[in-house]
Amino acid sequence: MASPDVIVIGGGLHGCSAALHLARRGARVTVIEKDHVGRHASGVNAGGVRRLGRDLAEVPLSVAAMELWHRIVDLVDDDCGFECHGQVKVAESDSELEILRNRVTALEQLGFAHEELIDRRELREIVPAIAEHCVGAIVCRRDGAANPYRTTLAFRRKAESIGVSFREGVAARTLARVGARWRVDTTDGPLEAPVVVNCAGAWADRIAAQLGEPVPLRPFAPMLMITAPLPQFIEPVLGAAARPLSFKQLRNGTVLIGGGYPGALDRDSNWTDIDFAGLAMSARTVWELFPVMRGAQIVRCWAGIEARMPDEIPVIGPSPTHEGIFHAFGFSGHGFQLGPIVGSILAELIVGGQTNLPIEAFRIARFASAP
Repeated sequence: MASPDVIVIGGGLHGCSAALHLARRGARVTVIEKDHVGRHASGVNAGGVRRLGRDLAEVPLSVAAMELWHRIVDLVDDDCGFECHGQVKVAESDSELEILRNRVTALEQLGFAHEELIDRRELREIVPAIAEHCVGAIVCRRDGAANPYRTTLAFRRKAESIGVSFREGVAARTLARVGARWRVDTTDGPLEAPVVVNCAGAWADRIAAQLGEPVPLRPFAPMLMITAPLPQFIEPVLGAAARPLSFKQLRNGTVLIGGGYPGALDRDSNWTDIDFAGLAMSARTVWELFPVMRGAQIVRCWAGIEARMPDEIPVIGPSPTHEGIFHAFGFSGHGFQLGPIVGSILAELIVGGQTNLPIEAFRIARFASAP
């Protein structure tokens, strides 16, 4: 077998997407994954496909990603469980509604019109079950949700079908420059390629540190819980303006609840544990926002392992100090929707040397120590 042009470290959605887009541009790609594809954040997140509430630096990428989501079948031959019923962020007071109004104004001034302010009446038309005290919201009508594990596997299958090699249970140990190539010593022997892409998620800081590019990445374990089936009462995905919440009802009637509260973790052993006090906070938020949920039974809860950056936006782009090294990690709990476009950006950078999307805010050098 010919040696690859690109080694991708990490088999999450961003690694699989990068591999697919690179292969579509003619590159020979090998993906190495220390566990199995979709094992961590990419397979166990809430599956939100949202532009709603994005950091302003992420908005252009998120808007471009949404165009890919609306034709995801064309990209990976699978609809990934994507449904477009909108996403809503609810205000529970007039002061919260004013914050949302200012948010919409700021986006409009940048030329974006995807977030729309709605009043109490229209909120109840969209979400009839919402509590009476809620005064309004912002809505993104073309946002939605997808099945995260199905999505990650769809990207993997499509990438494999056009020649990408996936090696699971293979961890990267060290990186070293050998002439014009990078040598990646793995638990299954060495690999070499001119280009390495660091999509290692909560372990990506260790790759970056070997390159002399340390970053203040913090692993965290976002928790989710799911209920027994209930009669259908909501279609859009719902969040709250002032409280951490991701809330959606699946087609089988179960309700998926996330709240941004982290569990405990040990990334060296892939171990996570549930913080039931945090889950109780999420449950309290749901209790107060949806009276219909007050008799719901929680049947399962879990936590993944994700990477958070201090400024809550990811690292995306080339190494400033090493030719042939590219990074995409630190999505801070909201990277799922960006997966398709981040892979495309990486392929553009690696094959063509540039991208038309603005990624300056995501450069790894923003964490470099001041001289």
